Amino acid sequence: MNGMIWIGQVALATVFLISGTFKLLALAPQVRALGNRMHIRSTMAPVGGMIIGLIEVVLAFGVLMPDLYAPEGTAPEYLIARTCAAGLALLMVGVGIYHARRHEHAVLDATCFLMALFVIVGRWPY
Repeated sequence: MNGMIWIGQVALATVFLISGTFKLLALAPQVRALGNRMHIRSTMAPVGGMIIGLIEVVLAFGVLMPDLYAPEGTAPEYLIARTCAAGLALLMVGVGIYHARRHEHAVLDATCFLMALFVIVGRWPY
């Protein structure tokens, strides 16, 4: 079971590292390109997108972090990973609401939320 949880953690971190890095580096050009081509206007300021991207990257690294404060000889409790996965789950709730208000699909948001929930429950101490 530990291997499956690690696969979930790596997948969750990969999704948010890619998404967050993209928001940090290329959000403004993407918004301009989509706006010109599809005649849409984003309601999010580029600075807001960069802040969300930074939060995603930091939390994604935290999901992969081992528990640094576990006493030697005991099993780690993965407090950092659970906390960061909870932060990503909360972020996905907000993003899902944002997409639902814009009448967009929120399937990817729900999938990422469930993946974060899997990591939280899987790393919960028994």
